[in-house]
Amino acid sequence: MTRESTRKVAIGNKVIGGGNPILIQSMTNTRTEDVAATVAQIHRLEKAGCEIVRCTVPTQEAARAVREIKKQISIPLVADIHFDYQMAIAAMENGADKIRINPGNIGGRDKVAAVVAVAKERGIPIRVGVNSGSLEKELVEKYHGVTAEGIVESALDKVRMIEELGYENIVISIKSSDVLMCVKAHEILSQRAGYPLHVGITESGGIISGNIKSSIGLGLILHQGIGDTIRVSLTGDPVEEIKSARLILRTLGLRKGGIEVVSCPTCGRTKIDLIGLAGQVEAMAEEFPLDIKVAVMGCAVNGPGEAKEADIGIAGGEGEGLLIKKGKIVKKVPEGQLLAVLREELAHWEGPSVL
Repeated sequence: MTRESTRKVAIGNKVIGGGNPILIQSMTNTRTEDVAATVAQIHRLEKAGCEIVRCTVPTQEAARAVREIKKQISIPLVADIHFDYQMAIAAMENGADKIRINPGNIGGRDKVAAVVAVAKERGIPIRVGVNSGSLEKELVEKYHGVTAEGIVESALDKVRMIEELGYENIVISIKSSDVLMCVKAHEILSQRAGYPLHVGITESGGIISGNIKSSIGLGLILHQGIGDTIRVSLTGDPVEEIKSARLILRTLGLRKGGIEVVSCPTCGRTKIDLIGLAGQVEAMAEEFPLDIKVAVMGCAVNGPGEAKEADIGIAGGEGEGLLIKKGKIVKKVPEGQLLAVLREELAHWEGPSVL
């Protein structure tokens, strides 16, 4: 099934599935028990564009903290549960908008039934999460190793358990650090289940390797019309996950919004600090809620031509630079004023968008 035909699931004040926009998620890396630190991080994530946030709930203190955190944020909060079904119940009783569990590791069918009963009473969706790293021994033996087919069978077994308990308010997540295995698993699952899918590449790595693996994996999956909400998992500041997720969606044409910065590679003609300038422009671009393309070019030779598809751009020269609009030179300014001139143009932008 494509995202247009999956079920709709409400998570707090957001809805995924049924053709709704793909929402961006992240997860806090603070101690959930530390309400102030967790709220501060969530506010940073919200500002960056996070639309659903997940917190781990390993203790009763963390579950109680959910109530206080919820009072201070405006996006839905998902409680991440491992092993202890009581944490799932406590998190829901304290206001979690969704819970993430693996029904296979929280203590048996009777414990799953207890969790489902509370979720059903409160109308709280359950995200069934299965990871290739924790695939059941019998499925590893059945498929002669960890495979996409085994991951899907494991997930559907857990979903069936919840369905048999009379609940279908479900989101499915199947993750693997093996990108192509993850892609194949989503292709299989999308044909066998109508629930919305949370898509991500788990344990993808740091900023560079994680972004590459996530971009390839999510790109291949989302481009097929599969997936309703995403998380880019990176080892680092979770705000970076949001930046990457937004860019992936925008690159695939699945989302508008935010300035797109394009820049040329450096070469021997470059007479300015193009790398530093491009970084400064990218940081500055986050301040402006514009749907435009900004080009940062390293020389005046090819700058205007290379920037012709951008709304606005700057190109460096030797001690000076050019301000360019739609490939046409608007003015020449000293190199030290390039950034300020661009900022002034963005602050008073009224032109059309190319996005």
